[in-house]
Amino acid sequence: MDSSNSNEIVHEFSPFFRIYKNGKVERITADRETVPPSNDPLTGVQTKDTVVSQENSLSVRLFIPKITDPTQKLPLLIYIHGGAFCIESPFSSLYHNYLTDLVHNANVIAVSVQYRRAPEHPLPAAYDDSWAAIQWVASHVNGEGSESWLNEHADFDRTFLAGDSAGANIAHNMAVRAGSTKGLNGVKIVGVVLVHPFFVNNEPDTFSPVIEFIFPSVRIYDDPRINPAGAGGAELASLGCARVLIFVAGKDRLRDRGVRYYEALKRSGWGGMVEIVETEGEDHVFHLMNPNCAKARVMMEKVVSFINHGR
Repeated sequence: MDSSNSNEIVHEFSPFFRIYKNGKVERITADRETVPPSNDPLTGVQTKDTVVSQENSLSVRLFIPKITDPTQKLPLLIYIHGGAFCIESPFSSLYHNYLTDLVHNANVIAVSVQYRRAPEHPLPAAYDDSWAAIQWVASHVNGEGSESWLNEHADFDRTFLAGDSAGANIAHNMAVRAGSTKGLNGVKIVGVVLVHPFFVNNEPDTFSPVIEFIFPSVRIYDDPRINPAGAGGAELASLGCARVLIFVAGKDRLRDRGVRYYEALKRSGWGGMVEIVETEGEDHVFHLMNPNCAKARVMMEKVVSFINHGR
């Protein structure tokens, strides 16, 4: 083999990934170190990993807070990580630590989804995997699923979806699918939290090339999964939850897309309650990069309040 040809870059989408002529994929923004499941000594939160589908290498990380009453049912949070559909995982220190903190503060059970990532697995793989994970969660409704934490402690009438960036995009789409299908009998999605959501506009921009590459089967500007405010008005009206909380950051290049989504949802005829919170002077997913700063703690408190509303 001609090594000079095999090392030739044929596609590059900085800062996400590049693809070489020999098919090798190199992630320019490297995944953070992964951490094993554990029992956190500071919070009492326990974690464990389980495989949902061997066929698709679909797995989840489960989080449970310290249980003081074995009969108590807790709200259930299904979390979908960000990373432009192509980097990060529930097992990275970034997301493990964030979910541990959130589970402790909100006193909820969480399921963090590891979907197949682009470019090796183009969209809609991430959507399909996330829906499969949600259906797997729903299989525990009657207390007969494979995971005892969900069987014994999850309150499926208080289920929440959440995600950041591309994960927020997926969370939105899962709520749409839940509202338009009957595939989640026994699971009531009460609310959705969208943190710095990744959507496209009606016209090409700096994000368009990578999205077009990892979602080759559609014209992204016309697809409601990627452009819900521009192409998904009818689907917004069928969003399968009662409340939505949206966060945007003042310095984030995606800020206006979150605002646009908020305005489109309000106009859509959807009957729920939507709130948008802007953090001035901060950039994309700052709360993950600097979780102990004052503004990140305010965000955490807001999410906790949203989940525990009326509890």
